[in-house]
Amino acid sequence: MSQSSDLIQSAQRTIRLELEAVEDLLPRIDADFVRACEMILASKGRVVVVGMGKSGHIGNKIAATLASTGTTAFFVHPAEASHGDMGMITRDDIILALSNSGSTAEIVTLLPLIKRLGIQLISMTGNPESPLAKAADVSLDARVAQEACPLNLAPTSSTTATLVLGDALAIALLEARGFTAEDFAFSHPGGALGRRLLLKVENVMHAGEELPQVVRGTLLRDALMEMTHKGLGMTVVTEADGRLAGIFTDGDLRRTLDREIDIRNATIDTVMTPHGKTARADMLAAEALKIMEDHKISALVVVDKDDRPVGALNMHDLLRAGVM
Repeated sequence: MSQSSDLIQSAQRTIRLELEAVEDLLPRIDADFVRACEMILASKGRVVVVGMGKSGHIGNKIAATLASTGTTAFFVHPAEASHGDMGMITRDDIILALSNSGSTAEIVTLLPLIKRLGIQLISMTGNPESPLAKAADVSLDARVAQEACPLNLAPTSSTTATLVLGDALAIALLEARGFTAEDFAFSHPGGALGRRLLLKVENVMHAGEELPQVVRGTLLRDALMEMTHKGLGMTVVTEADGRLAGIFTDGDLRRTLDREIDIRNATIDTVMTPHGKTARADMLAAEALKIMEDHKISALVVVDKDDRPVGALNMHDLLRAGVM
């Protein structure tokens, strides 16, 4: 058998074993899981995740997932907790302790102090009869039949099962809290998702002196000068009272050149797009993008409640802002 075939079979065996480990979790999502969720939902404090070694790496990820989905959480290294970091944990907090064996020395050492302080404890362990599981207020069963490691030593299936159980806990809490996409964006303001969900039209539009605009009756050549001066590839056309009359874009100019129109003497009224599609300043930039995409246009006029232009934006503005 070739080496490449051996490698493929090894990888497929690993995936099958880890899939089985995850599937074995399904019947264990029971009353204890519900109690853990209810305990966290009722808590006035935070979820403090602890774990050593590979469990610590998984714990870091679970804490991050909880924190980004509406449950205030952070990770504390149990060895550091024994040397001062227990001061970060209050009586109102809940400790979520991860240990496949359930007898990790650095965590077991903390159990008497946790009990003395009256801090609630949830465990995720592969040994329901372990000291950690017995000390916990609620113990979540994360045991696996065997590790994917052929030596049955390296944490593989067990860490995957713990990670999935942590995700299940985080998402159950997310749904119970009614956590929304906008809530999620507030914890991810620097990412693409945050920009799509938080950035408003008012944050990217051109307003004030930057807004190209002319009044109805303006000569086309003067409107073109306004467009050139402001550099947006369009101009707003207003009525005498300031309300929106229409919009004239580079596309309208190309279409005008195909018609028999005296460009020198034509007025903007005869070539503009009447009114056109508009946006509001408090609208999400992503909503403005959808309007442009749905109607195959490259610019939008921003109007107030009285239909008076207060700004304008184009595809380039949204691209620069990272909305696209």
